[in-house]
Amino acid sequence: MRYRTLTTLLALGLTGPLAAQQPSPGERLPVVRYVLPNGMTFLLLRREGAPTVSFVTQFRAGGVDEWTGISGTAHLFEHMLFKGTPTLGTRDYAAELVMFPRIDAVADSLTAEFRKGALADSTVLRRLRDRLRQLEDSARQYVVSNELDRVLTRNGAVRLNASTFNDGTNYYFALPSNRAELWFVLEADRIRNPVLREFYSERDVVMEERRLRVETQPVGLLREEFLQAAFRAHPYGRPVVGVASEIQTVSRGATEEYFRRYYGPNNSVVAIVGDIDTAQIKQWADRYFAGIPAGEPYRPVVTQEPPQRGERRIEVEYDANPVVMIGHHVPSAMHPDSRALVMLANLLTGGRTSRLVSRLVVRDRVAANISAGTQPGSRYPRLFTFTGVPIAPHTTQEIESAVYEELERLQREPPTDYEMQRMRNQVEATSIGRIEDAFFLALQTASSEALYGDWRQSFRFDAANLAVTPADIQRVARTYFSRSNRTVATLVRPPRPAAGRTN
Repeated sequence: MRYRTLTTLLALGLTGPLAAQQPSPGERLPVVRYVLPNGMTFLLLRREGAPTVSFVTQFRAGGVDEWTGISGTAHLFEHMLFKGTPTLGTRDYAAELVMFPRIDAVADSLTAEFRKGALADSTVLRRLRDRLRQLEDSARQYVVSNELDRVLTRNGAVRLNASTFNDGTNYYFALPSNRAELWFVLEADRIRNPVLREFYSERDVVMEERRLRVETQPVGLLREEFLQAAFRAHPYGRPVVGVASEIQTVSRGATEEYFRRYYGPNNSVVAIVGDIDTAQIKQWADRYFAGIPAGEPYRPVVTQEPPQRGERRIEVEYDANPVVMIGHHVPSAMHPDSRALVMLANLLTGGRTSRLVSRLVVRDRVAANISAGTQPGSRYPRLFTFTGVPIAPHTTQEIESAVYEELERLQREPPTDYEMQRMRNQVEATSIGRIEDAFFLALQTASSEALYGDWRQSFRFDAANLAVTPADIQRVARTYFSRSNRTVATLVRPPRPAAGRTN
């Protein structure tokens, strides 16, 4: 299906409020929604062209859904789902099962000693770690490593990967259209019968990811501290990669419980986009997935972040160039004000002609970059965050001052008609561009259905963005961007020891 270009839309005058009355190109897509009796939802879209099919599965199982003591388990289970099943990834599944209780017993002893903290016996810890490693090495003789990857690669799969975030977890890859049934065979097997083999070795891999992404990565470390300062109650303040002490002690049993609680077919959405026969896809969905029992209904997070009653400021010491993050609490993506906040972000940092970029990056050369947007999720109230990196000898204080000045200016004066037109042009271009790639279209429709209950909702956001007025932007600037609702985190270099002083 071919869509009119942005040039044509502009020529027809479909901008501003008029464009907002028109369904977006995404909303007009002929997506077929097919729901199995167990609640598993399929979104099917046939697209002519390349003989390929993109598959995206999103589970409502993210970092916010973990309970105390198992942070990082959503991410860890993402790794586990690539380890195979009783028939895939093993030479002798019965022999593996015999090994698991022995391995878990040593792991439990190691966890008990580790949790003693400063009182833990380092000799005992070392002995138990060595024993755990030996047992996992022994069990590995039964493992066929990366068999899922090899089967898919041999059949032409590309983009095989997964991602875990605060609100969910995605699994995805693309196949030639004449291999589409393979997705149903493999995916149904690993959702029905995942085997957590090489569990403790993979737990170490996740711990290493934390070191690389957070503990030795200055911006990652700053972001983690920033979110923890801003969220004192809501789990958006917990790192998706997990807290180090919990990654190192989560058990196979707790991870299996997480799977049973959140990985039921009724908590999943599958988007299939490409060269497909819709009737055939429905038959395969029935054949391979209808027999999987529904799991527990999804339980949204009930904890609410209390109102912030004063500015919070933290400094994170790291031997790296300075960075500043400025966050204000704002509503979830479904709140009516979220559309004006999106446009406010575009107004201030959406391109070289935006207010803050043109001022700090282009004209004054104060910052290497400045960006704005919402994080860390969409389902629940989150933060509107500015992130700025100064150019020496300029400072983070100069970036802060510029941000506050532009926000105060916006509270006094609404955006100009020229600025509004620029932003609407950007929205229209993005709305058209993001439906061109089958993979990203599958990713978007699955996410919209899983997060908001309707695959069209993320496309409706485009129309709602176009309907935003200058007064709307001015109103949200006044509503949310107060000093008392602000958290500021700054990356600073640690103080250097005085000359001649030694420890």
